[in-house]
Amino acid sequence: MSTETKPKAELYKRVDALWTTVRDQFAFLRRDPMAFAGMLVVGAFVFLGLFGPYLAPHDPIEHTVRGDGGSVLRLAAPSVDAFFGTTAYGKDVLSQFLAGARPTLIVGLFGGLGTGALGFTVGVVSGYYGGWVDELLMRLTDLTFSLPFMPMALLLLTFMTPNIWLITAIIAAFLWKMPARVVRSEVLSVRERTFVKSARASGASDLRTMLYHVAPNVLPIGFLYTAYGVAWAIAAQASLAFLGFGDPTMTSWGRMLRQVFASGNMRVAWWWVLPPAIGIAAITTSVFLIGRAYEEVINPEIQTDQ
Repeated sequence: MSTETKPKAELYKRVDALWTTVRDQFAFLRRDPMAFAGMLVVGAFVFLGLFGPYLAPHDPIEHTVRGDGGSVLRLAAPSVDAFFGTTAYGKDVLSQFLAGARPTLIVGLFGGLGTGALGFTVGVVSGYYGGWVDELLMRLTDLTFSLPFMPMALLLLTFMTPNIWLITAIIAAFLWKMPARVVRSEVLSVRERTFVKSARASGASDLRTMLYHVAPNVLPIGFLYTAYGVAWAIAAQASLAFLGFGDPTMTSWGRMLRQVFASGNMRVAWWWVLPPAIGIAAITTSVFLIGRAYEEVINPEIQTDQ
């Protein structure tokens, strides 16, 4: 084989391995009807997050829906002019719903990844080294547990202009504590196994031992809590937006609920309330259903009869 074809062959091999993994995970989720339904919802949510703003029939903020006579349609029920109805300000609910999926996706994805990555790193380092490193990191974790997320987030956002990335960073900075605790407990067990002790005896560095021998054995629990972190981040972002501390430059599902509540039409304009409420509930529930399916594999004690 020539030197030019070797990189291509290696690339094809990696792509094939990735495709095999994706196919196996798809087959695994299909065996659990609830998890499979959750996967379909998550797939639809990702699609809306990527293409929702382009599919929106109108600008969610600037455009005002008007009737045949040119008058603004305020609190209009679903109709041909506005399929999901209009808000008290004459804005198209469908356009706001489609555009609002992207901020929710951004915070959920990066907030969940940040939560999982930070918690996983702290847990692995703390559990592997033990001693004063473990004591320091676990006391920091205890401190994070003692600080309630919502009041602290509101305090920080009071003194800083809220934006989507700041909110994501705050969520990750406060929600990493649970993954850290769980991963640490797993690492305490893994580090005492024979293959880890053999790696140390053979002269492997601490970094190499953690990366190649310890981390892969606790990676499933890290992925599980990353998935849970996505749901936590979406719920947290919606809560902050509902309280008026969301990104003021972007339409989000939480902000939609904030607007309908502030207008005093929460019990009247059901077409304004249901789309964002159902969207938030559906995606968070779906992520938990997928996580539950994998948790039953990681922890056989909670397996349910099929």
